[in-house]
This record gives sequence, C-alpha cells and structure tokens, in this order.
Amino acid sequence: MLDGPVKHLSLLIVAVAAAFPWASPGTILGGDASPGPERPNIVLILADDLGYGDLSCYGAKRFQTPHIDRLAAEGLRFTSGYCSASTCTPTRYSLLTGSYAFRRQGTGIAPPNSPLIIPPDTVTLADLLRQAGYATTVIGKWHLGLGETGQGPDWNGELKPGPRELGFDSNFLLPTTNDRVPQVFVENQRVLNLDPQDPLWVGNQKPSDDHPTGISHRHTLKMDWSQGHNGTIHNGISRIGFYTGGNAARFRDEDLADKWVEKSAAWIEAHQEQPFFLFFSSHDLHVPRMPHERFQGATPLGYRSDSILQFDWCVGELMKTLDRLNLAERTLVVLCSDNGPVMDDGYQDDALEKLADHRAAGPFSGGKYSVYEGGTRTPFITRWKGRIAPGASSDEVVCTIDLASSFAALTGVDLPETACLDSFNLLPALLGESGAAGREHLIQQDNGQGGNYGFRVGDWKLLRHDSKQTRNRVVEEPLRNTPVPQFQLFDLAHDPGEQQDVMEQHPQIGERMKTRLAELIAAGRSRPAAN
Repeated sequence: MLDGPVKHLSLLIVAVAAAFPWASPGTILGGDASPGPERPNIVLILADDLGYGDLSCYGAKRFQTPHIDRLAAEGLRFTSGYCSASTCTPTRYSLLTGSYAFRRQGTGIAPPNSPLIIPPDTVTLADLLRQAGYATTVIGKWHLGLGETGQGPDWNGELKPGPRELGFDSNFLLPTTNDRVPQVFVENQRVLNLDPQDPLWVGNQKPSDDHPTGISHRHTLKMDWSQGHNGTIHNGISRIGFYTGGNAARFRDEDLADKWVEKSAAWIEAHQEQPFFLFFSSHDLHVPRMPHERFQGATPLGYRSDSILQFDWCVGELMKTLDRLNLAERTLVVLCSDNGPVMDDGYQDDALEKLADHRAAGPFSGGKYSVYEGGTRTPFITRWKGRIAPGASSDEVVCTIDLASSFAALTGVDLPETACLDSFNLLPALLGESGAAGREHLIQQDNGQGGNYGFRVGDWKLLRHDSKQTRNRVVEEPLRNTPVPQFQLFDLAHDPGEQQDVMEQHPQIGERMKTRLAELIAAGRSRPAAN
C-alpha cells in the first residue's frame, strides 16, 4: 500500500475530489491533466473461461450475444487482446498488481483455504484509482485467497487481509471459485448471513466417515462429476474440498449472476456522484455451469453456451444501469476474460457432446491451461461514449496486465518505481487513438512456475514448454496432456492456429527470442526502470 508523503498526498486528493468529484487530478494539483478534464468512471467486466470465438461479435454463429455485440458496436473491439495467464488466479493476480504472476511463488490456482496471495503492501490497480479519488469495489469471483499467510481464512470471523487491504473500499464476493468450497458470499470482511450457532468449517479432508460426498452419494447428484470434483455436495453438485455448517449463508448456484447484478446496480447508483471503479468479476462459464433456470436450454449447445447468454445478460443489465443514470458518456467500460475456453473441466454437463461446430477459441489452438493462443487471446472490448470512436476494431496487442498503468495514466497518478513491474501504459491504444501502438512483446504463462511460456513479439510467437507437454491443445476434444517439443516457433501472420512449427526455417529468430524471453524472466520486470 502507499505510505509516507505519497499517502498524505493521496488523502489530500481524496478530500478535494470529494468536494469536486469531476475535477481531474491535474486540476486538483495545479498541473497538467491527462488525457482530459474529466476522470471517467471505470467498469471492468472480467469474464471467466470465455473464449475468443464465444461471442457473436467475434464470430460465433450458433447463438447471439446482443448486449456484448452492442458494447462492441459502440466501442472498440480488439483482435489481439490478451490476459497474461491461461488460468484464473494468476491472471487476476497480474491484472491487479501489474506484474507477471510467474515472478511470485504461490500464484497458481488457489485452494479453498488459501491465504491472501497478494501481499497487502503491494500497490494495486485499485490503490491507484483510490489515490485518484475513486470509490472502488469488487463484486463477483475473487479466487485470490483471504487471510494471513500461514493461517488462511477465518471463516467465522474477520476475513482479512483481503480486497479492502488491496485498495477496494468494499467487496461482495464468491471467495474462491464455485467448483471449490464453500458456497457462501463474503461481504466486506465477513461471511454474509452466517449464523454463529452454525459455524462454517472448511478443510481438505472428510470431516467424518459418514460425510456425504460425490463418491459416496453420487446417485443424488443433479450434475455428475467427471474427474476430481467429488468432495462435499451442495445444491446437488459435489465440489473440490470439504465443508460443514454455514447453512443459512449458502447460496444457490443458479442465483449467482442475479445477485451480482443486483449488488452492482445498487453500488453504481449509490456512487454516481463521484468517480467510481467497479470490478465486476463474473463466474458464469466456469464449472459447475449452472445458469439460472430462465437461461437453461436457451441455446442448443448445453449449459456452457447457456451460461454465455447469462453473462451477456449481465453485461446488458450493467449497461442499462449506466444508461438509466445518464453515466454512459462518463464511463469507460472494459470487457475481457481471465483465460480461454475449456469444455469438460470436471463435470458432465454436455459441453463437448453438444458442441457441434462451435469454435470456442475461434481460429486459435489451445484453451484454458495452455500457452497456445487460445489460452490467453480472448475477447477484449473498450467503450467510452463520446471518446472512443464506435464500431472500430484494432489489431494492436493489449493485455489485462496493462490496465494498471493505463488507468494510472488516465487518472493522472504516477506509478511508484517498484510497482506494476510488467504493466505498460497503453491508454492511447485502449482509447483507439490514431497511430497508437500496443505492446511490442508479451509473455504468456499457464498456471504456475512450471516453465511453460508463450512469447509474442510482433507476429512471431515462441513457445517454451520446459515440461515438454501441454494441456487442452485441442479445445474440441477431451481435456488431456499432450507431448510437445520444448521450443516451437510460429508465424502468427500466416499461421494463427499455430500448426506449423518454423523453428528450423528461422533458427536465428528462434534463438533471439529464446534469449530475450530468458532475459525478461530473469530481469524481474519488463517495464523499464527510470534512469
């Protein structure tokens, strides 16, 4: 977090901003403002497991996503928009910290009882916006851990440190991810509606021999598991991990999206008189896919695509709220995803069986868990009415990791030297300004520190698989590990599907990229330090 003179300056900015909510930081401090006289509201919509080809504005034919299509028509659609990792926790870590997750141990997929993965003294995207006078909140999936290192969450007490120690004024969360226990909401620092007489226990082992699980009571499940998700049963679905108690606090899977839209609309309305930052973190496409009953059967492709329509509805409801409050022209909306698609991710929900000719990753190979393009190249849309020209598309490379630096530039906040080590200011590209350039290079990773990287420089893409295997190479097939060479080189301009390894034809390019990737990893940062 910020301290010393910076923290005192931050308090001054917040105090003045409260009196003059639409004055820019430059106006407050008597300096130049960038990019203009207003600080827009920011609504960041992060999808979960949404593939490049999962929206009709990105080529989906089997179903339509009208609300997101409208967002793209009124804004800017990127064809080279990325997240930094092909699983959720490391992407979320990088989005908030502006630093590649592979630089820190313990940033892989968080277990149910994980402590907070981001150290509380880290400068985050939310810290930067709060410094600029924004009200900040996160609503939806968290999956970055809660509680002290070495202890983890105190489910029956205060769940801290958490989002409020990372720059968010408030939060309404699914604490982990919904295929992991527990199925409860966390509002600010406590489990919502928890009865002290029915305490919540969460663990890695069965609490008793007769505890019902997806193995012992498989016949009772309304959605069967295919692998791994066979612990405690809630709402007819077994999960990863075990828990007991907290019955009054538990939610129905089918109601998640409605609750988050309700909370988001209320929060926007309550904060409409000052600049605000809403991080709307969806869960819809992630397993277990159990959309609300009104969306079940809405498409011919099963619950996965039904969940895409539910996510599209969520986006539409957020846009309706902005329109109703006359905030659309004062709000920058960014829509992106935390990783690419996966079909059978642990439950038998017919995602593969009903896939037909739908290409969830679009023209790309790979998906979730993979450093092929489909794992991290996802839909990426920006809209700011009156500022971003409508209906355009951009081939510039942009990434969720760059939002921290870009939002800091937007609001006139200086980045500390030791913060956001891999985040670049791509604000002109995100706003679609003429001649604005995106990233020159991007490192992609899978889940952890296993040494599997993608490295894009221009149209060249180097794959480095130190494990010599990849997972989910072909999204349209069952999830499996596939042997691959340690190094591969692809020319994305002519081979976006990464089918033809051209390392032998271009050995010098391959060697230069190997060296440069190793240098960037070893350097500990890619954002240049000040001289």
